[in-house]
Amino acid sequence: MPRAVSDEGETLDAEIDSIHHHHGYKVGVPPKKSVLNEFTEAVKETFFADDPLRQYKDQPKFKKVWITLQNIFPVLDWGRHYTFRKFIRGDLISGLTIASLCIPQDIGYAKLAGLLPQYGLYSSFVPPLIYALMGSSRDIAIGPVAVVSLLLGTLLGNEIDPKKHPEEYTRLAFTATFFAGITQAALGFFRLGFIIEFLSHAAIVGFMAGAAITIALQQLKGFLGIANFTKKTDIISVMKSVWGNVHHGWNWQTILIGASFLAFLLVTKYIAKKNKKLFWVAAIAPLTSVIISTFFVYITRADKHGVVIVKYIKKGINPPSASLIYFTGPNLTKGFKIGVVAGMIGLTEAVAIGRTFAGLKDYQIDGNKEMVALGAMNIVGSMTSCYVATGSFSRSAVNYMAGCHTAVSNVVMSIVVLLTLELITPLFKYTPNAILSSIIISAVLGLIDYQTAYLIWKVDKLDFLACLGAFFGVIFSSVEYGLLIAVRNIDQYPEATMVPGVVIVRVDSAIYFTNSNYVKDRILRWLRDKEERQQEQKLQKTEFLIVELSPVIDIDTSGIHALEDLLRSLEKRKIQLILANPGPSVIQKLRSAKFTELIGEDKIFLTVGDAVMKFAPKAVESV
Repeated sequence: MPRAVSDEGETLDAEIDSIHHHHGYKVGVPPKKSVLNEFTEAVKETFFADDPLRQYKDQPKFKKVWITLQNIFPVLDWGRHYTFRKFIRGDLISGLTIASLCIPQDIGYAKLAGLLPQYGLYSSFVPPLIYALMGSSRDIAIGPVAVVSLLLGTLLGNEIDPKKHPEEYTRLAFTATFFAGITQAALGFFRLGFIIEFLSHAAIVGFMAGAAITIALQQLKGFLGIANFTKKTDIISVMKSVWGNVHHGWNWQTILIGASFLAFLLVTKYIAKKNKKLFWVAAIAPLTSVIISTFFVYITRADKHGVVIVKYIKKGINPPSASLIYFTGPNLTKGFKIGVVAGMIGLTEAVAIGRTFAGLKDYQIDGNKEMVALGAMNIVGSMTSCYVATGSFSRSAVNYMAGCHTAVSNVVMSIVVLLTLELITPLFKYTPNAILSSIIISAVLGLIDYQTAYLIWKVDKLDFLACLGAFFGVIFSSVEYGLLIAVRNIDQYPEATMVPGVVIVRVDSAIYFTNSNYVKDRILRWLRDKEERQQEQKLQKTEFLIVELSPVIDIDTSGIHALEDLLRSLEKRKIQLILANPGPSVIQKLRSAKFTELIGEDKIFLTVGDAVMKFAPKAVESV
């Protein structure tokens, strides 16, 4: 496990010893550790890799209490430095923008989950407020998402028919949401976040693409105006249902509305993609589509000609629902099982989104704290008529591009949703279901990342098989089977050390999806610790990070993705990344992924010693 070395070279890792002997520098061998010590360090690195108690060291009792409160409610920390300028220039605009996107999406996602439209809006009112108090991501936008909505609709529908028993169905949804929150909070509290690492990057790409196609196919019911549609989600059943209704089940007015606005939505997304400054065009397009289509249906009374409309969205804010949760009986077990699955999927999506945008802005998020925050918001949500909420990638991307500074953007969005529930919901009466289907199809198409899938194929054929397995598992069977296929089990453990003058990290295993984020986060924590010591002792700033790869026999696309994130973080710190002794398989995959072009061929060496002599000769001479 990790062994730290001082800047003065008092102790060094035994494996680095041979390198320094080669250059004439003798280093002592660290004492052999007992089995108990090795086990203790393994447990510490697994559950407490971020050294959470470090901040309490030598602090008075009052300060310790304040640190604890800040850990539970990060708003107490960043809120002290919050300014009105940040609100006006970033969070207000961001919040209004994501609100315009979330309102039509929420109505559609609720229907995808088999719930009444207002439950989607409820889920974008309370959960974002809780997250703003407890979450650590500055960019994530909270609310219902397509994949979790489909998963819930499928799993809940297998237990209770929403049309025959709507009240029991809704109660089971609240029960599942409660246990989703319990699962998420428990994983964070007991520091078990590493469990979600068993979903590899490649498998997630395949799973998301499969889910996107499944969701889009489900929307053909509303898009084509089909009344009798299959409840199954696999592609064969859906296509049979579609073509079985082609002569007497399709409605041409509905198709005209759906196709016209789907084209409009796709064009606005294309414009936003080509010109990042025009992101708002795509962001407001869904709400614009709802307004125009609703007005069109109202003045033409297209609902009299077979165009199915929303009809009624209950007015008012979230009613309490704690008494509706099943805490006894067979539905308790059903809700628990569904909640665990939905909670894990929601957690995986939210943590991935949080890490992505934290990497872009170069700040750290605590995965375990995020899990507690997500869990708390879903527990509270289940008691206020919400279903499972998590981080939305499309809304988070808009939030980021709109210039958000903090989670206050979620608060602004929540307030807009509140006003919508109180004042505007009756205006959605004539909104056609076809427009909601078009909005969902447009949103989920972004989940199909064919470029990454192609890169996975080029880099690692085994990874690509996992990607394909998850993809076909979803579209030919069901979402939950696709998820099971996506989970692979490989145990690997990284080791690292620091040496004089520079930071050298040795990874003692293959870099796979199970440890890739750990490796990246652990390296960044070592750099943070060293920077603090440098400031205290007024030492020269670290300029080079050398990653020694000789024990790394293989790397997958998740590992390469983690190295790319690490490189971006180091560039912002003005620290150069250098690779030493990558094996044939590793260097081939790095080249296939074009990572060698990204880092530069001159930053790859045969040995750590060569890299140190090239980039930090003065540091070596000082030993």
